[in-house]
Amino acid sequence: MSSVLEQYYQCFNAGNYDGMLALLSDDVVHEPCQGAPRHGKALFRDFLQHMERCYREQVHAPCLFYSADGKRAAAEFLLTGTYLSTDSDLPPARGQTYRLRVGTFFELNGGQITRVSNHYNLQDWLRQIGA
Repeated sequence: MSSVLEQYYQCFNAGNYDGMLALLSDDVVHEPCQGAPRHGKALFRDFLQHMERCYREQVHAPCLFYSADGKRAAAEFLLTGTYLSTDSDLPPARGQTYRLRVGTFFELNGGQITRVSNHYNLQDWLRQIGA
């Protein structure tokens, strides 16, 4: 059986957002690279819907790490994407493609993800999309 993080990224790559949400606790905390944390599965769902509208992304070769007690985990991977639709106050989308090294930190409890904290280089992304 695959780990919760393997399942999470398999669901991500398949666009199976219901599958991703099923792996989260109801009170999950999502800490994006930029902006305020989101609390709860409903706000994470809203985030996924927003991302689906603005971006098409795939995770490649995730390297997963777990703490000895299984309560914390991390993933490092290459993210490839296409900028589909202009995202709020970011530069205009014109179908630009990008590749980013991403790190994500997790907290786990009872087989569910209770925290997702994403980190990437926003300036590199802006450079790649021609901002």
